[in-house]
Amino acid sequence: MGASGAARSLQHMLTSLRSRPPSPTAVRRAFLAALVMNTVIVVTGGAVRLTASGLGCPTFPRCTDDSLVVTREMGAHGVIEFGNRMLTFVLTAAVLAAVVVAWRARRRDLLRPAGLLFAGILAQALLGGVTVLTGLNPVTVMAHFLLSMGLIAVAVLAHDRASAAAAGDDPEHDGVRGEIRLGAWLLTAAVALVLVLGTTVTGTGPHSGDKEAADRLPFDLETVTQVHADLVFLVVGLTIGLLLAVRASGTPGPLAGRLRVLLGVVLAQGAVGYAQYLTDLPVLLVGVHVLGACLVWIATVRTLLATGTRSGLRSASPAESHPEPAWAAGR
Repeated sequence: MGASGAARSLQHMLTSLRSRPPSPTAVRRAFLAALVMNTVIVVTGGAVRLTASGLGCPTFPRCTDDSLVVTREMGAHGVIEFGNRMLTFVLTAAVLAAVVVAWRARRRDLLRPAGLLFAGILAQALLGGVTVLTGLNPVTVMAHFLLSMGLIAVAVLAHDRASAAAAGDDPEHDGVRGEIRLGAWLLTAAVALVLVLGTTVTGTGPHSGDKEAADRLPFDLETVTQVHADLVFLVVGLTIGLLLAVRASGTPGPLAGRLRVLLGVVLAQGAVGYAQYLTDLPVLLVGVHVLGACLVWIATVRTLLATGTRSGLRSASPAESHPEPAWAAGR
Protein backbone atom coordinates (compact mmCIF):
# COMPACT_ATOMS: atom_id res chain seq x y z
CA MET A 1 0.00 0.00 0.00
CA GLY A 2 1.43 3.37 -1.03
CA ALA A 3 1.39 6.60 0.90
CA SER A 4 -1.81 7.76 -0.81
CA GLY A 5 -3.56 4.50 0.03
CA ALA A 6 -2.50 4.75 3.67
CA ALA A 7 -3.77 8.33 3.81
CA ARG A 8 -7.15 7.25 2.38
CA SER A 9 -7.38 4.42 4.90
CA LEU A 10 -6.63 6.79 7.76
CA GLN A 11 -9.18 9.28 6.49
CA HIS A 12 -11.79 6.53 6.24
CA MET A 13 -11.03 5.39 9.78
CA LEU A 14 -11.36 8.93 11.15
CA THR A 15 -14.61 9.45 9.26
CA SER A 16 -15.96 6.22 10.70
CA LEU A 17 -15.02 7.32 14.21
CA ARG A 18 -16.95 10.57 13.83
CA SER A 19 -19.98 8.97 12.17
CA ARG A 20 -21.21 7.71 15.53
CA PRO A 21 -20.46 10.41 18.10
CA PRO A 22 -20.34 9.42 21.77
CA SER A 23 -23.32 10.03 24.01
CA PRO A 24 -23.43 13.19 26.18
CA THR A 25 -22.96 10.94 29.21
CA ALA A 26 -19.76 9.49 27.74
CA VAL A 27 -18.49 13.01 27.06
CA ARG A 28 -19.25 14.04 30.63
CA ARG A 29 -17.42 11.01 32.02
CA ALA A 30 -14.35 11.68 29.87
CA PHE A 31 -14.03 15.21 31.20
CA LEU A 32 -14.73 14.05 34.75
CA ALA A 33 -11.77 11.67 34.41
CA ALA A 34 -9.59 14.56 33.20
CA LEU A 35 -10.67 16.66 36.20
CA VAL A 36 -10.05 13.83 38.67
CA MET A 37 -6.57 13.12 37.29
CA ASN A 38 -5.60 16.81 37.36
CA THR A 39 -6.58 16.82 41.03
CA VAL A 40 -4.89 13.51 41.86
CA ILE A 41 -1.55 14.62 40.46
CA VAL A 42 -1.63 17.73 42.66
CA VAL A 43 -2.15 15.53 45.73
CA THR A 44 0.59 13.09 44.73
CA GLY A 45 2.90 16.03 44.03
CA GLY A 46 2.19 17.20 47.57
CA ALA A 47 3.05 13.72 48.82
CA VAL A 48 6.41 13.96 47.04
CA ARG A 49 7.16 17.19 48.86
CA LEU A 50 5.89 16.03 52.25
CA THR A 51 7.96 12.84 52.15
CA ALA A 52 11.07 14.90 51.31
CA SER A 53 11.29 13.12 47.95
CA GLY A 54 11.37 16.20 45.75
CA LEU A 55 14.93 15.46 44.68
CA GLY A 56 14.49 11.68 44.73
CA CYS A 57 15.31 11.97 41.04
CA PRO A 58 17.92 14.75 41.22
CA THR A 59 17.90 15.67 37.54
CA PHE A 60 15.53 16.08 34.58
CA PRO A 61 14.39 14.60 32.22
CA ARG A 62 16.36 11.58 33.41
CA CYS A 63 16.01 10.30 36.95
CA THR A 64 19.80 10.35 37.34
CA ASP A 65 22.66 11.36 35.07
CA ASP A 66 23.10 7.72 34.08
CA SER A 67 19.56 6.35 34.18
CA LEU A 68 16.22 7.31 32.68
CA VAL A 69 14.39 5.36 35.41
CA VAL A 70 14.81 5.05 39.16
CA THR A 71 17.56 2.76 40.42
CA ARG A 72 17.85 0.72 43.60
CA GLU A 73 20.43 3.14 44.93
CA MET A 74 17.87 5.96 44.88
CA GLY A 75 15.85 4.29 47.64
CA ALA A 76 12.27 5.07 48.63
CA HIS A 77 12.56 8.77 47.81
CA GLY A 78 13.55 7.96 44.25
CA VAL A 79 10.62 5.56 43.88
CA ILE A 80 8.15 8.17 45.14
CA GLU A 81 9.43 10.94 42.87
CA PHE A 82 9.72 8.69 39.82
CA GLY A 83 6.26 7.27 40.48
CA ASN A 84 4.81 10.76 40.46
CA ARG A 85 6.55 11.47 37.15
CA MET A 86 5.03 8.29 35.69
CA LEU A 87 1.58 9.39 36.85
CA THR A 88 1.89 12.20 34.33
CA PHE A 89 1.37 9.59 31.59
CA VAL A 90 -1.92 8.53 33.20
CA LEU A 91 -2.99 12.18 33.27
CA THR A 92 -1.95 12.56 29.63
CA ALA A 93 -4.01 9.51 28.65
CA ALA A 94 -7.08 10.91 30.42
CA VAL A 95 -6.72 14.30 28.74
CA LEU A 96 -6.09 12.79 25.30
CA ALA A 97 -9.21 10.64 25.76
CA ALA A 98 -11.16 13.83 26.48
CA VAL A 99 -9.72 15.45 23.35
CA VAL A 100 -10.76 12.48 21.19
CA VAL A 101 -14.24 12.32 22.73
CA ALA A 102 -14.79 16.04 22.19
CA TRP A 103 -13.59 15.71 18.58
CA ARG A 104 -15.87 12.75 17.90
CA ALA A 105 -18.80 14.61 19.45
CA ARG A 106 -18.05 17.67 17.28
CA ARG A 107 -17.95 19.81 20.41
CA ARG A 108 -15.68 22.73 19.57
CA ASP A 109 -16.60 24.32 22.89
CA LEU A 110 -14.98 21.31 24.60
CA LEU A 111 -12.06 20.90 22.21
CA ARG A 112 -10.63 24.26 23.23
CA PRO A 113 -10.39 23.53 26.96
CA ALA A 114 -9.23 19.97 26.21
CA GLY A 115 -6.43 21.43 24.10
CA LEU A 116 -5.53 23.80 26.93
CA LEU A 117 -5.35 20.87 29.33
CA PHE A 118 -2.96 19.04 27.02
CA ALA A 119 -0.79 22.13 26.58
CA GLY A 120 -0.85 22.53 30.35
CA ILE A 121 0.62 19.06 30.82
CA LEU A 122 3.56 20.02 28.63
CA ALA A 123 4.01 23.29 30.52
CA GLN A 124 3.85 21.48 33.86
CA ALA A 125 6.46 18.96 32.75
CA LEU A 126 8.85 21.76 31.77
CA LEU A 127 8.15 23.70 34.96
CA GLY A 128 8.62 20.54 37.01
CA GLY A 129 11.99 20.04 35.36
CA VAL A 130 12.99 23.62 36.18
CA THR A 131 11.85 23.04 39.78
CA VAL A 132 14.13 20.01 40.11
CA LEU A 133 17.09 21.65 38.37
CA THR A 134 16.83 24.71 40.65
CA GLY A 135 16.89 22.51 43.77
CA LEU A 136 13.19 22.98 44.62
CA ASN A 137 13.30 26.75 44.67
CA PRO A 138 10.11 27.79 46.54
CA VAL A 139 9.11 30.26 43.81
CA THR A 140 9.09 27.53 41.14
CA VAL A 141 7.27 25.18 43.52
CA MET A 142 4.61 27.88 44.01
CA ALA A 143 4.31 28.38 40.25
CA HIS A 144 4.00 24.61 39.78
CA PHE A 145 1.03 24.45 42.18
CA LEU A 146 -0.71 27.58 40.88
CA LEU A 147 -0.47 26.38 37.29
CA SER A 148 -2.16 23.18 38.44
CA MET A 149 -4.97 25.27 39.91
CA GLY A 150 -5.40 26.98 36.55
CA LEU A 151 -5.64 23.62 34.80
CA ILE A 152 -8.16 22.39 37.36
CA ALA A 153 -10.29 25.47 36.62
CA VAL A 154 -10.21 24.65 32.90
CA ALA A 155 -11.15 21.04 33.65
CA VAL A 156 -14.07 22.18 35.83
CA LEU A 157 -15.29 24.47 33.04
CA ALA A 158 -15.19 21.66 30.48
CA HIS A 159 -16.90 19.18 32.82
CA ASP A 160 -19.59 21.76 33.63
CA ARG A 161 -20.32 22.23 29.93
CA ALA A 162 -20.40 18.50 29.30
CA SER A 163 -22.65 17.91 32.32
CA ALA A 164 -25.11 20.58 31.19
CA ALA A 165 -25.40 18.90 27.79
CA ALA A 166 -25.80 15.44 29.35
CA ALA A 167 -28.61 16.68 31.61
CA GLY A 168 -30.24 18.80 28.92
CA ASP A 169 -29.91 21.89 31.12
CA ASP A 170 -29.80 25.52 30.05
CA PRO A 171 -26.23 26.58 30.89
CA GLU A 172 -26.85 30.31 30.80
CA HIS A 173 -28.90 30.95 34.00
CA ASP A 174 -30.22 34.28 32.69
CA GLY A 175 -32.20 34.84 35.91
CA VAL A 176 -29.03 35.61 37.88
CA ARG A 177 -28.79 39.31 38.72
CA GLY A 178 -25.71 41.35 37.89
CA GLU A 179 -24.98 42.02 41.57
CA ILE A 180 -24.91 38.26 42.23
CA ARG A 181 -22.49 37.74 39.35
CA LEU A 182 -20.24 40.49 40.68
CA GLY A 183 -20.30 38.89 44.12
CA ALA A 184 -19.33 35.54 42.60
CA TRP A 185 -16.37 37.15 40.83
CA LEU A 186 -15.24 38.83 44.07
CA LEU A 187 -15.53 35.51 45.88
CA THR A 188 -13.49 33.76 43.19
CA ALA A 189 -10.80 36.43 43.37
CA ALA A 190 -10.66 36.08 47.16
CA VAL A 191 -10.27 32.31 46.95
CA ALA A 192 -7.54 32.70 44.33
CA LEU A 193 -5.72 35.07 46.68
CA VAL A 194 -6.07 32.53 49.50
CA LEU A 195 -4.40 29.94 47.27
CA VAL A 196 -1.52 32.29 46.49
CA LEU A 197 -1.06 33.08 50.19
CA GLY A 198 -1.27 29.36 50.95
CA THR A 199 1.64 28.67 48.63
CA THR A 200 3.52 31.52 50.30
CA VAL A 201 3.00 29.86 53.68
CA THR A 202 4.25 26.59 52.18
CA GLY A 203 7.32 28.28 50.69
CA THR A 204 8.08 29.83 54.07
CA GLY A 205 7.39 26.74 56.20
CA PRO A 206 9.49 23.69 57.01
CA HIS A 207 8.35 21.28 54.30
CA SER A 208 10.82 22.21 51.55
CA GLY A 209 10.43 18.93 49.67
CA ASP A 210 13.90 17.52 50.32
CA LYS A 211 16.52 17.68 53.08
CA GLU A 212 18.94 19.11 50.50
CA ALA A 213 16.55 21.96 49.60
CA ALA A 214 17.39 24.75 52.03
CA ASP A 215 15.93 27.76 50.17
CA ARG A 216 12.84 29.23 51.84
CA LEU A 217 10.94 32.47 51.31
CA PRO A 218 12.20 35.33 53.54
CA PHE A 219 8.96 35.83 55.48
CA ASP A 220 7.94 35.27 59.07
CA LEU A 221 5.91 32.05 59.11
CA GLU A 222 3.52 33.21 61.84
CA THR A 223 2.77 36.48 60.02
CA VAL A 224 2.05 34.97 56.60
CA THR A 225 -0.02 32.23 58.24
CA GLN A 226 -2.14 34.85 60.03
CA VAL A 227 -2.70 36.80 56.80
CA HIS A 228 -3.68 33.55 55.08
CA ALA A 229 -6.16 32.78 57.88
CA ASP A 230 -7.62 36.30 57.72
CA LEU A 231 -8.29 35.86 54.02
CA VAL A 232 -10.05 32.56 54.74
CA PHE A 233 -12.39 34.42 57.12
CA LEU A 234 -13.07 36.89 54.30
CA VAL A 235 -13.94 34.00 51.98
CA VAL A 236 -16.32 32.55 54.57
CA GLY A 237 -18.02 35.93 54.96
CA LEU A 238 -18.34 36.46 51.22
CA THR A 239 -19.75 32.96 50.76
CA ILE A 240 -22.38 33.41 53.48
CA GLY A 241 -23.28 36.87 52.21
CA LEU A 242 -23.65 35.65 48.63
CA LEU A 243 -25.74 32.68 49.76
CA LEU A 244 -28.10 34.96 51.68
CA ALA A 245 -28.37 37.28 48.66
CA VAL A 246 -29.17 34.36 46.36
CA ARG A 247 -31.91 33.09 48.69
CA ALA A 248 -33.38 36.57 49.19
CA SER A 249 -33.50 37.24 45.43
CA GLY A 250 -34.96 33.85 44.55
CA THR A 251 -32.15 33.22 42.06
CA PRO A 252 -32.94 30.18 39.90
CA GLY A 253 -30.59 27.37 38.98
CA PRO A 254 -27.97 25.48 40.96
CA LEU A 255 -26.18 28.51 42.43
CA ALA A 256 -27.58 28.20 45.98
CA GLY A 257 -26.71 24.52 46.15
CA ARG A 258 -23.17 25.10 44.91
CA LEU A 259 -22.67 27.90 47.43
CA ARG A 260 -23.72 25.58 50.25
CA VAL A 261 -21.21 22.99 49.04
CA LEU A 262 -18.50 25.67 48.86
CA LEU A 263 -19.27 26.87 52.37
CA GLY A 264 -19.02 23.34 53.76
CA VAL A 265 -15.72 22.67 51.99
CA VAL A 266 -14.22 26.00 53.09
CA LEU A 267 -15.20 25.41 56.73
CA ALA A 268 -13.72 21.91 56.65
CA GLN A 269 -10.53 23.22 55.02
CA GLY A 270 -10.27 25.95 57.64
CA ALA A 271 -10.60 23.39 60.42
CA VAL A 272 -7.81 21.29 58.89
CA GLY A 273 -5.66 24.39 58.51
CA TYR A 274 -6.00 25.34 62.16
CA ALA A 275 -5.41 21.76 63.26
CA GLN A 276 -2.17 21.49 61.29
CA TYR A 277 -0.95 24.84 62.59
CA LEU A 278 -1.67 23.95 66.24
CA THR A 279 0.00 20.53 65.85
CA ASP A 280 3.18 21.88 64.23
CA LEU A 281 2.38 20.93 60.60
CA PRO A 282 2.22 17.11 60.67
CA VAL A 283 2.71 15.56 57.24
CA LEU A 284 -0.66 13.80 57.07
CA LEU A 285 -2.71 16.89 57.88
CA VAL A 286 -0.71 18.99 55.43
CA GLY A 287 -1.48 16.42 52.74
CA VAL A 288 -5.20 16.59 53.57
CA HIS A 289 -4.91 20.38 53.35
CA VAL A 290 -3.47 20.11 49.82
CA LEU A 291 -6.46 18.00 48.76
CA GLY A 292 -8.77 20.46 50.49
CA ALA A 293 -7.27 23.35 48.52
CA CYS A 294 -8.15 21.54 45.29
CA LEU A 295 -11.70 20.87 46.47
CA VAL A 296 -12.21 24.47 47.56
CA TRP A 297 -11.03 25.72 44.17
CA ILE A 298 -13.25 23.24 42.31
CA ALA A 299 -16.28 24.29 44.36
CA THR A 300 -15.43 27.97 43.77
CA VAL A 301 -15.18 27.64 39.99
CA ARG A 302 -18.43 25.63 39.89
CA THR A 303 -20.10 28.42 41.88
CA LEU A 304 -18.87 31.04 39.43
CA LEU A 305 -20.08 29.00 36.45
CA ALA A 306 -23.52 28.64 38.05
CA THR A 307 -24.00 32.41 37.68
CA GLY A 308 -23.76 32.09 33.89
CA THR A 309 -20.62 34.27 33.94
CA ARG A 310 -19.00 32.74 30.89
CA SER A 311 -18.65 35.64 28.43
CA GLY A 312 -16.21 34.47 25.77
CA LEU A 313 -16.05 31.02 27.37
CA ARG A 314 -19.81 30.52 26.97
CA SER A 315 -20.66 27.03 25.85
CA ALA A 316 -22.74 26.13 22.85
CA SER A 317 -25.67 23.82 23.16
CA PRO A 318 -25.18 20.28 21.89
CA ALA A 319 -27.38 21.02 18.90
CA GLU A 320 -25.26 24.04 17.98
CA SER A 321 -22.01 22.18 18.52
CA HIS A 322 -22.71 19.52 15.92
CA PRO A 323 -25.63 18.58 13.69
CA GLU A 324 -27.37 15.31 14.38
CA PRO A 325 -25.92 12.69 12.04
CA ALA A 326 -28.14 10.98 9.52
CA TRP A 327 -27.89 7.61 11.24
CA ALA A 328 -29.23 9.16 14.47
CA ALA A 329 -32.06 11.01 12.75
CA GLY A 330 -33.32 7.75 11.34
CA ARG A 331 -33.53 5.97 14.67
